[in-house]
Amino acid sequence: MTDSDVPHVPITLAPINLAEKLNRIPDFWQPRVVAEMNDYQFKLVRIEGDFIWHDHPETDETFIVLDGCLRIDFRDGSVQIGPGEMFVVPKGVEHKPFAEREVRMMLIEPRGTLNTGHEGGERTARNDVWI
Repeated sequence: MTDSDVPHVPITLAPINLAEKLNRIPDFWQPRVVAEMNDYQFKLVRIEGDFIWHDHPETDETFIVLDGCLRIDFRDGSVQIGPGEMFVVPKGVEHKPFAEREVRMMLIEPRGTLNTGHEGGERTARNDVWI
């Protein structure tokens, strides 16, 4: 393959301001896509309270806390994640995020991954919504 065979994809020469994007998300538990890399999406989300038990059988899920303190519960324990920290939940591992107070974070996962896994329900957010 030569350089002339590679499709030209225009890029925007501006950084993505995460704080500004987070301030535009009105509701809790509604992830919004801010970027893609290959087949992975970078999603910002504001959360507060308890989520549902779920897993993602086909993929790992990365949580990066930007502000607040996130607890992820597992059937055999939990992990606390603070600002500037990240945690990867392995594929197929049942988990339940919880935030006593508002947490602002980034999720990294493949395009099309539902926030509730295969559990569904009222907490399932629309997918592929960009901000």
